Amino acid sequence: MYFSLYAILMKIGVKSEIHFCTILFMKEFLRDYFSEEDIELLEKSQKARIDVQYYSDKNISKELYQKIKKQRALFLVKCKNILNHMNEETVKKLREKIKIYN
Repeated sequence: MYFSLYAILMKIGVKSEIHFCTILFMKEFLRDYFSEEDIELLEKSQKARIDVQYYSDKNISKELYQKIKKQRALFLVKCKNILNHMNEETVKKLREKIKIYN
């Protein structure tokens, strides 16, 4: 899911190699494309990845695992749809929004 989101950032011309920053960008600049549920799913997925990758004594719940497993394909399709509909004008508007934010 992270790399699907990252593909959108790359199309806009934004490089972010930090998972947290990529999700923060999503929250700040891509709210027109993603719901609160999408954002929450990415945040929970990030936490689950960190827990499993860095802490041998932490597990993720079966419920969360099933939710991620179910939603990942839908998220990928959503990101592909966003990419397919993102034209030069849309990218330009997002870049302007980023400039104003800075």
